[in-house]
Amino acid sequence: MSKFSLLLLRHGEGAWNKENRFCSWVDQKLSEDGVKEARDCGRLLKEQGYQFDMVFTSLLSRSIHTAWLVLEAMGQEWVPVVKSWRLNERHYGALIGLNRAEMAQKHGEEKVKLWRRSYDLTPPPIDESHPYFLEIYSDRRYSTCDVPNDKLPKSESLKDVLGRLLPYWNGTIAPEIRKGKTVLISAHGNSCRALLKHLEGISNEDIAKVTLPTGVPVLLELDENLRPLTPRLLLGDQAEIQAAIKKVEDQGKAKPSN
Repeated sequence: MSKFSLLLLRHGEGAWNKENRFCSWVDQKLSEDGVKEARDCGRLLKEQGYQFDMVFTSLLSRSIHTAWLVLEAMGQEWVPVVKSWRLNERHYGALIGLNRAEMAQKHGEEKVKLWRRSYDLTPPPIDESHPYFLEIYSDRRYSTCDVPNDKLPKSESLKDVLGRLLPYWNGTIAPEIRKGKTVLISAHGNSCRALLKHLEGISNEDIAKVTLPTGVPVLLELDENLRPLTPRLLLGDQAEIQAAIKKVEDQGKAKPSN
């Protein structure tokens, strides 16, 4: 039986992750902690003997920079890096730039959890009055996409993310894995969650419970049909990983009033 290895990685902490804001398609650099997370991830993967043949990233700097830092720490800077908008973070529409805790205070934690985690709920779309509309849609990187600029999403559910990701997975990434290449996907919390839902057959309800912390690689061992042979494994210190997961889950909670 053939066995293939795939590693998924949510980028290191970004500036807006640190500020607990919906970042989405606004381009953000890594924070100092995010740079450290990416380098630590690379060192861990090197210690465990991983050798990548290809890396796939989104078009967003935090995803690309994370991949560079990982490869640098592994001494594998020469490995090809391929970028696509189809691995971008979920488009949070009108929520972009807003603070999650403040939104929970205003709308309730359950509503924010649905916006963040549910499978088929779509946030209100972004429009031209939004302060980040032009920054996103006038960005030259999106002239490279395989769809016209006016067909790019204005808001997405996780279901929508999976819908735009699957053609890229089936047409570009999966064929490389089937050739026996070891692949790293350096992407985002929701693009990684969408792909996990597809590969692992996670239900619409249970995907809401899947949390991926920044900078923690997820190992999938796949069979010849690219279905998991074993449960996913988050690599690293398990106590630290659980603490990081809790930190992500707490982002959608209202701040206690003074």
